[in-house]
Order: sequence, then C-alpha cells, then structure tokens
Amino acid sequence: MAKEPFIMDHPLIQHKISLLRDKNTSTKEFRELISEIAMLMCYEATRDLPLKAVEIETPIATAKAHIIAGRKIAFVPILRAGLGMVDGILNMVPSAKIGHVGLYRDPETLKPVEYYCKMPTDISERDVIVLDPMLATGGSAIDAINLVKKYGPRSVKFMCVIAAPEGLAALQEAHPDVEIYVGALDERLNENSYIVPGLGDAGDRIFGTK
Repeated sequence: MAKEPFIMDHPLIQHKISLLRDKNTSTKEFRELISEIAMLMCYEATRDLPLKAVEIETPIATAKAHIIAGRKIAFVPILRAGLGMVDGILNMVPSAKIGHVGLYRDPETLKPVEYYCKMPTDISERDVIVLDPMLATGGSAIDAINLVKKYGPRSVKFMCVIAAPEGLAALQEAHPDVEIYVGALDERLNENSYIVPGLGDAGDRIFGTK
C-alpha cells in the first residue's frame, strides 16, 4: 500500500505559494519564493532523521544534547525547474550532496525523455530526496525516481511545491515506498497537462524564459 502524502498546511508555506501563483510576481521574487518554500518544506521532509546523544561543554556547564546520527543525505533536482529548490535546501542541510536528473517532456507524446543523469559516488550510502516544483502527470517524477533507485540509495523521498491529483496518484502507484511531500494539492490537469490553477511553467518563471 502506498504511503499517505504529506500535504503542507503551515501558514508560511501557504502564504508563499499564494504569492508564487500570482502572474504578476517577478522572476526575481518567484526565484526567491521557490527557494524559501523549499527550505520550509525541507524542515518537514527531514523530521525523521535519527539523533544521537552527546555531551558538549557550554560556556557555563556540561550539557546533554542531540546531533544527527550520521545519516547522509543527497538531493536530486529534476532539471531544470528543480534547480530552483536547491539553494533553499542547502541552507538547511549544507553538507548534503547534489545529484542531477535531466528530463524533458516530448511535446507530442507528453512523455518524459532522459538527457542527463549524474549522482554522487556514494549515493548508495545516502537517503535521497528528489526535487521538482511541479507534479503534473507524474511521468518525470516516476522516471527520475526509477533512475535514482538504480543506484541503490538507502531511501527515496519526493518533494514538490504543487501537485495535481492525477500525478500524485500515478506516483503513488509506481512508487508506493516513496514518501511524498506536497506544498499544495491542486484541482486537476487541463487538456495540455498543465496543473489547474497551478502557476504556469515553473522553469520559465524561475529562469525568465518562454
């Protein structure tokens, strides 16, 4: 059985997603918002990291404290829009390594086509979080996770800012073991497989292209 997706309900995330949707939001603001949302979502996606007890010396006394227990993390953005989430993520986990998966959607078949894949050399020792702002049909996410799994990581999660119900269902069916973190779940896909109401093409809005 597929794991239940984690749909974000934090007021800061919802506020920033509302600004992200606005067609009048500038490229600079859009880029900053994607980064900030990714950082806030990362807080939830890493909640289950294990801790270990340590003793440290404060300026006053010895204290019992907790640090992350040696789990290694890698983030894998799906090119190109996923790159917009990386800076915010690295603000939270600066020691993480970054892989890359390059996919584009064939305009005729609407299926994802792979053109690039590069992973950290120690990916099999890491927990991986795949990043993409939009989960529309689910095709790109499914294929990207298929590629990542070939490298035998410890675990795989997926994080997106906006998802369509169709894409979410497809991803859950293809990868029931993957935990999915969603900023906002939208209404549907339109006839061109764009998310409604969505925010348009995330890659174009992040990089200022058409």
